[in-house]
Amino acid sequence: MSSHTSNRARRVAAAVVAAAVALALGGCAGGAAPEDQSLLVWTWDGNVPQIAEAYQEEHPGVEIEVVNVGTGIDQYTALQNAIAAKSGAPDIAFLDATALPQFGIAGALADLGPLGADELADDFAPGPWAASQLNGRTLGLPWASGPMVMFYNQAVFDRLGVQVPTTWSEYVTAAEQLHAADPEVYILNDSGNAGLTTSLIWQAGGTPFEVDDAEVAIDLADAGTTRYSENWQKLIDADLLAPVADWSDDWVKMLGAGRIATLPAGSWMGSALMGSVPDAAGQWRVAQLPQWEAGEQVAAEHGGGGFSVLESSSQKELAYDFLEYTTKGAGVDIIKENGLWPAYRPATESTAFLDEPNDYFGGQKVNQQYATASASVPGDFEFLPYQVYANGVFNDSVGKAYTKDISLEEGLLEWQASLDEYGAQQGFTVEK
Repeated sequence: MSSHTSNRARRVAAAVVAAAVALALGGCAGGAAPEDQSLLVWTWDGNVPQIAEAYQEEHPGVEIEVVNVGTGIDQYTALQNAIAAKSGAPDIAFLDATALPQFGIAGALADLGPLGADELADDFAPGPWAASQLNGRTLGLPWASGPMVMFYNQAVFDRLGVQVPTTWSEYVTAAEQLHAADPEVYILNDSGNAGLTTSLIWQAGGTPFEVDDAEVAIDLADAGTTRYSENWQKLIDADLLAPVADWSDDWVKMLGAGRIATLPAGSWMGSALMGSVPDAAGQWRVAQLPQWEAGEQVAAEHGGGGFSVLESSSQKELAYDFLEYTTKGAGVDIIKENGLWPAYRPATESTAFLDEPNDYFGGQKVNQQYATASASVPGDFEFLPYQVYANGVFNDSVGKAYTKDISLEEGLLEWQASLDEYGAQQGFTVEK
């Protein structure tokens, strides 16, 4: 991650935490008048304008304005500025799972429980639902989920005569065999990625972050994290990871040339592959993540997110109705058509949907793989109330492991120390 992005992440986190004080002292400014049936939605997802249009057709008199103020950190920066200014905040904002705790701890998000959300726990996949909770409150409704699977290039494995791995031990062996058979082929690219790392720790059984209101405990040396880091260190030591960043031009070129053999990622990567390397149609397949013990079935979430109602909104009931429409109504059908995996369980359980073949993946019924992963996500993983900041500074410490300046274990402990220090500076009680 560039220093520019890292610095922005620091500023966003600091300002959001500071906003908690402003909200506590000054309260939240009201938005539109109660009789005004209009909503302002902030999101960078291109599906939402279509959903808003459908909602307006079914609800005459309601006007919904969908605004893209930027992607990820850019939106979060704009949102914290509006919160601090007590002016201009939307009624609804899209937040990924790592950002919800940060705004929730600041008191900026409405508790949706009294509006009916607490009755919906069984309607959503366990991982995304857990990510919508903070200190016993439901602060959002999950929308697009990211159950983690392993995308793999079957053509590459066949060409080089290597078995597709089903355990993490086999994954290291396959990495060695692929690279030995063709030195231009790597099992994966990774030059330091906070999202991938935390998701793989999640799948390994790690729970490095624990949050109880303003109390935070961080343990990036727990059993699950250590299990992950010791295995991943083998890939780093043997130079078996392509040193290119996701979404870079080099990454796309390597995928197209069959030089990256697997991608452990959220289900959304299926759509990304179809868009980024269309000429590879028929080569790729989907499998469950490699397991730590043969015969187990454990996944994790990687990406995805949902919608929250701002505490400052004067249209909470209307906003919540639109949230339900988006996350468990017509909005679900729209994202299914565009290749995203809904967090709403009934939308993904029909036989017709699960049995639908995907031509890009050689006719494989990939939805069955996504469904299996979605049902296998442990629900006990938490993110920090300053996770956006944490991810932004990840490569300042852990990134050094990928250049072999330190070990991955040392990098994770250095990351932990920086997060402990930052949390204390922001007023959190950090357990040592």
